[in-house]
Amino acid sequence: MSLKNLRHKIDSLDKKIIGLLNTRAKVIIDVAKIKQESGKSVYSPDREREVLKRVASVNRGPLNNDALEAIYREVMSASLSLEKPLKIAYMGPEASFSHLASLKRFGSQIGYIACESISDVFLEVERDAADYGVVPIENSIEGVVTYTLDMLVDSDLKICAQIILDVSHNLLSNCGKDKIKKIYSNPQVFGQCRIWLQENLPHAELIEVSSTTRASQIASKEKNSASIASLLAAKIYKLKIVAKDIEDSPHNITRFLVIGKTEVKHTGNDKTSILFSIKDRVGALHDMLVPFKKNRINLTKIESRPSKKKAWDYYFFVDLEAHKDEPRVRKALAELESKCKFLKVLGSYPIGE
Repeated sequence: MSLKNLRHKIDSLDKKIIGLLNTRAKVIIDVAKIKQESGKSVYSPDREREVLKRVASVNRGPLNNDALEAIYREVMSASLSLEKPLKIAYMGPEASFSHLASLKRFGSQIGYIACESISDVFLEVERDAADYGVVPIENSIEGVVTYTLDMLVDSDLKICAQIILDVSHNLLSNCGKDKIKKIYSNPQVFGQCRIWLQENLPHAELIEVSSTTRASQIASKEKNSASIASLLAAKIYKLKIVAKDIEDSPHNITRFLVIGKTEVKHTGNDKTSILFSIKDRVGALHDMLVPFKKNRINLTKIESRPSKKKAWDYYFFVDLEAHKDEPRVRKALAELESKCKFLKVLGSYPIGE
C-alpha cells in the first residue's frame, strides 16, 4: 500500500474516532445531569480507576498501557469540563511539581489555581473556590512533607486520591555549562542532586529559592545563571536544557494527595489513611497496632508528629491497605478508638499507581 493510501486510511480512522468521542461526550452530559439531580460529586476517583483498568485489560497493542492512559486522561479531563467547570488548587506557581502532578491526574482541560503555600491549597478547597486540591505528602529521598501532615490534623477535608509522580530534575540555562556561575532551585531539589552538582559544577554558587519555577524565572533573566527544574519550566520560561535527569537516584518519586469534601467508594484496591494520638504509657503504641495484626490488615506507613499542644505528645499517621468500609477495617478501627485518645479517618482512596 502506498504512503498516500495509508494517510487516507488514517484520515478515515480519525473521522471515526472524532465521531465516537463526541458520542461519548453526549453520554457524559447525560451522566452529569443525573449526578446533579442526585447531588453526587463530578469527580469520582473510583470510577476513573475502573475506566483505566478496563482500558488496559482490552488493550492489544501496539500502543502500550501508559500511552493509552495518557490519552484517556485527556479524554476524561475533557469529560469533566463538560460536566462542570472543575477547578483544582495546587501549590504553585505554574510548572512546579505539584502543577505537573495535577496535570497528570486531571489533564489540561480543567481550571487550575496556583497557591503560594500548602495551607492556601487547603483554604481554597475549604471555602469552595476550588473543587479539589493537590498537595505533596512525601518524597522517596527527602521523606515526608510535615506541613501537609500538620494541615490534615485540623482540616475537615478528606483524602480522595493519590498521585505518584516520577520526579526528573534538569539543569536549565541560556548559557553553556562551563559558563554557569549561579544555580537556583529549592532546598529539597539541591539535596536530591547533590552528587551530580559536586561532580559537574563544584564551583557554582547554589542559591535557594521558594520553588523550581521561581528559580527558572530568575535564570531566564540573569546572565550566567541556571535553574534546576522540570522540562515544562524550560518550555514556559524559554530556557535551554543543559543536562537532563541530574537527580542522584533514578528512583526519585514524589507522592501527592488529592484533597476534597467527598468520600470515595470501595474499589477493591484501596488505601486508608488515619491519624491517632495515644496515652503516654509504656507499650501504648504497640497496643494501638495490635488490632490491625489481629484483623490481617497490612500497614504500609507510620509517621509521628508532635501535637504542638503538649510537650512529648504525638500524633501518629498510618496508611493501611484496605478501605475504611470493609468489615475487618471497621472492626480494627473500633478497637483502636477504644484504646487511643483521638482517632481520625483522613480518607480511603484507590491505590491506583
